[in-house]
Amino acid sequence: MKRFFLIGLALLVAACVEDYKSPWPDALQLLSVNAVYPAGYAHAVHEGAVIRIEEISSGTVYVARTDRRGLAEISVPPGIYRITCSDRAGKDLFNGAADKVVVTERRIVDLQLSHSTAGGLVVKEIYCGGCSKAPQEGTYQSDQYFIIHNNDFETAYLDSLCFGTLSPYNSTSVNNWTERDPVTGETVFPDFAPVVTVVWQLPGSGKDFPLAPGADAVVALRGAIDHTLQYPLSVNLNRPDLFACYNPTYFPNPTYHPAPGDQVKPERYAQVVIKTGQSNANTFSISSPTVVLFRTPMPAGEYVLQPDVVRVTPGNSADRVVVVPYEWIVDAVEVFDGRSSSNGKRVAPAADAGFVLQSDIFKGHTLRRKVDEKVSAENGYEVLVDTNNSSNDFYESEIQSLHP
Repeated sequence: MKRFFLIGLALLVAACVEDYKSPWPDALQLLSVNAVYPAGYAHAVHEGAVIRIEEISSGTVYVARTDRRGLAEISVPPGIYRITCSDRAGKDLFNGAADKVVVTERRIVDLQLSHSTAGGLVVKEIYCGGCSKAPQEGTYQSDQYFIIHNNDFETAYLDSLCFGTLSPYNSTSVNNWTERDPVTGETVFPDFAPVVTVVWQLPGSGKDFPLAPGADAVVALRGAIDHTLQYPLSVNLNRPDLFACYNPTYFPNPTYHPAPGDQVKPERYAQVVIKTGQSNANTFSISSPTVVLFRTPMPAGEYVLQPDVVRVTPGNSADRVVVVPYEWIVDAVEVFDGRSSSNGKRVAPAADAGFVLQSDIFKGHTLRRKVDEKVSAENGYEVLVDTNNSSNDFYESEIQSLHP
């Protein structure tokens, strides 16, 4: 009997279970997930959309697939679950998410899917967690960067592209921008993304900064210097192809924002559209940021002066944000803190239905988007996986891509 119990327990705590079958079916509850496609996209419903069901406290993941009606059924142990769905029809992407779904008996969940379009500019990599100072003692976090990738077959232009991170800074913090549906208990997001502390914008007047298909652009969030000269486990951000977040008027802290290296071109300094926070350095979570790229239909400097664009966070008068409508978002990536089971989403499923876990900080780990090897081979340039669901699209790497 003891041996039988241990085998069963191993099955229950498996990291990912596809169409899981338990030896104790009476202990499970039937969960039915109905993927509800947006109006006008009924033709996109087909068999095989992936439903990902994660038990929040344990991290156990179950995977089911929809039938031709858009329905998936799976038996799971009682618990509190995070449910996501991702589907694709050509360039049309469909994503939905339901957080903190309680399953204690048979449960039916209507999962509303949002539509978006694949292609264009995407976030390729986020390095935010810092590294060790080895062989010296201590840890280091002044070397944060992220990479933008052109995932389309046409040249893209980075001119005037805005970026920032969302409130709250960390995935484990209380999110005062969301509400709980009193009937379903699901998280309800506002119709905008709250960009906190600062809105940055890449320079250029239209076509000054082209990005070829499959090409990358590095953005230094803090020190645009060669960090490896002092800390070998870090990265070299003294690069001529790099954009630097450097503005000593708004962010005068030299520890995080030293003068850029000799290879960094001043014409590639990112511009501060508006600073709403009080920090003397670019505040960017080391454990769990949400990164957003967006474009404004009017000059960004004019937009932030419009009424009701800058708002105070409910319950936190010191925290001001810039309201960014979701239809302006080019790409968004949500990072969860892998050390905690108390993560909560900050961005709506229309922008990112999932999340990528960063297991720890100060390890030199980075978060990378997967490469679609088949499509890359067909197109002749690097094409990355883009389903608007970071749970599918990203993975954690043990080393930064810019590490020497």
